[in-house]
Amino acid sequence: MLKGLIDPEFFEAFTSGEADESQHLPVYGTRDPLLGLCPSEVEEESGPAHHRLLRYLRKEVLPTTFCVGCGGGTVLNTFAHAIDEMHIDPREIVCVTGIGCSSWIPSPYFLCDTLHTTHGRAIAFACGVKVMRPDMKVIIIAGDGDLAGIGGNHLIHAARRNLDLSVFLVNNFIYGMTGGQVSPTTPFGTRTTTTPYLNLEHPFKIADVVAAAGGSYVARWTTYHVFQLMESMQNAINKKGFSFVEIISQCPVSYGKMTGTSDPVTLLKQLRDASIHVDDTDGMSEEDLEGKFVVGKLVERQRAEFGDGLRQLISERRESISAELDRGLRQDTSALETGR
Repeated sequence: MLKGLIDPEFFEAFTSGEADESQHLPVYGTRDPLLGLCPSEVEEESGPAHHRLLRYLRKEVLPTTFCVGCGGGTVLNTFAHAIDEMHIDPREIVCVTGIGCSSWIPSPYFLCDTLHTTHGRAIAFACGVKVMRPDMKVIIIAGDGDLAGIGGNHLIHAARRNLDLSVFLVNNFIYGMTGGQVSPTTPFGTRTTTTPYLNLEHPFKIADVVAAAGGSYVARWTTYHVFQLMESMQNAINKKGFSFVEIISQCPVSYGKMTGTSDPVTLLKQLRDASIHVDDTDGMSEEDLEGKFVVGKLVERQRAEFGDGLRQLISERRESISAELDRGLRQDTSALETGR
């Protein structure tokens, strides 16, 4: 079924290896993402053109297993564009994720060093990576169930510590991979498989929670706002400290079947129509914003970064211990010389 969703000629050449990819790998560039395939750069007899972003994907696992209309593919596409425009070598990136539909975005699809961790523990693993390898760009991509549910405690404390991590939380309001259970972001009054009558829990405004916990950069966009989302991802990666982007995403299957809206185009239009930019919210009450997605940059601040402080503390302690050992050694030597 998935094979039929893409161009059959491309699929056959891609999977059979007929095209000599080594001759046509694109270089890093900043071309318009809408340019797509570039047939002029490939000889006609060599097979179909190869999109420049394929260098960032694990081609052996394509096409993806995302449900038709899922926002996960949009997030993967946008993330690859962001990395490409920034000229970041994927060998300088470590992607960390947990368990869930959104966790498939970095693992297995994005071609870089990846940690696919236990459920809810992506940020805990990522903290260890960043402390030991501060030279790497450590990026977490996972869903609302993984990061805001079982992993919520790790999320708020990582924001509080302000370790230099970039977190992209894909929020589709539900546990999609396991059948459609209620999640911490499921809207009030929504039916799910575990709230078959109504969800009586009020959802987290998860980006606001991270902002209150101390995140250095916090933003929210939807899968409709792809160009704004790409820029926000780039800002988050460039920002020193804990950065967080909430990505409101459509889920036509698990969420759609419970809400009666399974058409992805309709869902994207709903995201568009329900979004209001943070700059346009002045004077609006909480009641006015009910059911709206406040998009844009919510917070950007300068705070001391945990990793820098930790390394400075280690350096100071090493110098202090070395000085103490040196003084002790001199005292011992002096005692031997004087016979005392």
